[in-house]
Amino acid sequence: MESILEIKDGCVTSEQLLRSYAFARYLKIYKKEFLEDLEKKGEKHSEEAKQKNELIANLTLKDILQIFERDATGKDLERDRAIVRFLDGCYHHYRNKSFSRLVRMHNEIVTSSSESQNSIKSKISDKAEELSELIILTRRKLLDKVGLGHGVSRSHGLDASPNVTAGEISGHYGNIPSAYAKLAHTNLTVTADIKTGVHYETSVNKRAFPFYELDHNPLNLDNFEPDDWVAVPLSVGKWLIITYIHKSRGSIEMEPGLLNLFPFYKVDNDFMNKKPDGIFFFGYPKAKKEDLGFYNDKENDLLIGMVPDFPEYGYFGYCKKPILTLHNVLAILKGDFPLHCGCNRYVVGFDKNTNEPFISEIFIKADDMGKAEFYKGNDNTVRLKFFGTEIGAFACLDGFSEQAKMQLIGREIGYNASAGTNARQIVPVAEENEVSTGSDLDLLLYINNYDLKKPGETMVDTTMPVKDAMKHFHDGRRCAAGSTQTGRGGTEISYWANPFPLLKDNDGSIIHKELYEKYTDTEEDLISDVEKLVSKGEMEVGVAYSMLMAGVYEGNSDDAISDCGFKNREEIEQEGPTRLAESLIISIKEFAIKKRERLGNDSYEVDVTVAMIGDSRTGKSETAEKMEGILNMNIA
Repeated sequence: MESILEIKDGCVTSEQLLRSYAFARYLKIYKKEFLEDLEKKGEKHSEEAKQKNELIANLTLKDILQIFERDATGKDLERDRAIVRFLDGCYHHYRNKSFSRLVRMHNEIVTSSSESQNSIKSKISDKAEELSELIILTRRKLLDKVGLGHGVSRSHGLDASPNVTAGEISGHYGNIPSAYAKLAHTNLTVTADIKTGVHYETSVNKRAFPFYELDHNPLNLDNFEPDDWVAVPLSVGKWLIITYIHKSRGSIEMEPGLLNLFPFYKVDNDFMNKKPDGIFFFGYPKAKKEDLGFYNDKENDLLIGMVPDFPEYGYFGYCKKPILTLHNVLAILKGDFPLHCGCNRYVVGFDKNTNEPFISEIFIKADDMGKAEFYKGNDNTVRLKFFGTEIGAFACLDGFSEQAKMQLIGREIGYNASAGTNARQIVPVAEENEVSTGSDLDLLLYINNYDLKKPGETMVDTTMPVKDAMKHFHDGRRCAAGSTQTGRGGTEISYWANPFPLLKDNDGSIIHKELYEKYTDTEEDLISDVEKLVSKGEMEVGVAYSMLMAGVYEGNSDDAISDCGFKNREEIEQEGPTRLAESLIISIKEFAIKKRERLGNDSYEVDVTVAMIGDSRTGKSETAEKMEGILNMNIA
C-alpha cells in the first residue's frame, strides 16, 4: 500500500469508528488493493473472483452498519459473513502492512503554561491505546454478530494502535527564516507515542552514496506541498534540526526509527524565538540525485540537508548519518570537535573495608556520535567536556549474541530483518539528561578492529606519546564489514574514523577544504590541550584492540590466528571483544584510583568517562555487551 492512513477522527463507539473519514479512506484504499489482487487470481478462479469482485466493489457503509442492526439468516447471513471476512482481512492488513498516524493538535503547549510536552505525552499514549481497543472491539463485535467469533476471546495481547500517535502544533510557531516561510504551513510533531516491536523492510539495506557538501541549494520550495510532510523538531546535541519526512511509503517508515533515536527539541513559550540550526528533508519528490547532500545557506545562517526520493536512498542510514552530519558541521563551524565514537560514563566506587575499586554504574553518553567542547577551569587549564547526540542506538545485529538480541525485543524499531546481513534495530539506550550533560573526558581511545593480540597482552595501550597515539586517529583504519562501499575483509581509512562529513578520501585528498581546515585548526588546540592533561595525569590517550574483524581481515594468516590462541576465525568475533572488555575494566579501575588520589579526597566514588573512536563494526557495541556480562550489569 503506497498511501498512509492519517487518523484525525475522535471516535469512542464502533459506529463512530465505522462512520469516520479515516475508516472510509482506509476502506477505499484496501478495496482497491483487494480487487487488484482478485483480478490477478481471476484466471484460475473466474466465477469465485467474479462474485467476490461484485460484492466488494459495491460494498457500502450501509451494508456494514446493517450487520449490527439485523439478525440475518439464510442468504443474508452468508452475505454478511462474506463482508465480515473481507473486513477481517482489512483489519489484519491494517495491523501488519499499513502505516498509520493518529494526529492530535496541541497548540496549547506554546500558548499556555498549563501544558507541556511531558503532560501531552501521556494524553497521546492514552489516545493510541483507546483507538487500539476500539478497533479490536469492533472487529470482535462483527465476528460475533455473524457467528464467526471464537468461543474463547483471543483479542488480549493484540495491538491495533497506529504506528505513530503524534501531538502536533502549528508550524507557524517555529521560527522559520522568511526565505523558507512555506515550511511553516507543515505542522510540527512535538511529542509522540510509537508502536515498538515493529519491523520495516526498506528498498536497500546499506549506504552506497556519500553525503557531501553541495554548491547549490537543493531545496526547491515550488515542489513543497505542506500537507505531504511530517515535520519533527529534533534535539541533536545542542542544535535544533527540524526533520521533514515525506508521507509516502518508502519514506514515512523512517519516522518511528528517528523518534526512537533522537529526543524531541524542548518546545515551550521560548520555542517561537528559536531559529532552527538546520533543516533536513527525506524523500523529497522531484529532487535530483545531484541534490543528495548538505548546503550551508550563509545568508540565512541555516544548514540544509537533502535526500531525494530514489529507491537507492531508501535506507535508515540515509536519515541518521545526514542528520549527524549537520550536527558535526555545526560543531566544526562553532569550534567544537565532533567525535565518531561510543562514550560511557563509569561510576567507580571503592569498598569501604578493602578500598578496592569496583564499577557500580554505567551510563551511556553516546552510542555513535558526540563532541568535545573546550572549557577553561578555575586553574586556567583547558579541559574537554564530552556531549552526546542520540538517546538510541542504530544497532547492527550481525555480531550480537542471541541473548543480546532478546534484550532488545519489545523496545525496538527494526529494519530489514530478512535481508540476511546488516539487519538493524533502533533501541533506546541512553537517558536524555545524560546525553545532553557534559562530562570531563578521561580516556580517549581509538578502536583497532583487525590487528591480532596474543593472550596476556593488554588490549588497551595508553603508554604511547600523545602525538604517536594521534597517528592512529588520523589514519582511522579499520577492517570493513561490507555495509559501505568497501568489501568485507578489506581495510579502509577515514580521518578520525569519518566524523561526517568525510574530510579526507582514502588517497589522502581533502574533500571538504573549508571544514577540514577548521577541523585541523581545532585539532591543533586539542592535541596541545590533551598533551598538558596527559602530563598532569588528568587524561589518557591510546589504542583499544577489539579484534572484532580480525578473523575476517584478509591480512591475518591462519598461522597468526593460531599463534594468538584462536581455534578458528569465527571464534575471534566473540573472544576479541571479551578480551578488550576485560582489559578496559582494569584500565578504568586503575584510572579511577589515580583520579581519586589526584582530587585529594576520600570519596567513595569517582566518574571515569571513556570515549572509543571508531566507525561501524569496530567493536563499540560488542565490547559494551561483553562488559555487561562480566560486570553482571544491564547497560544496553
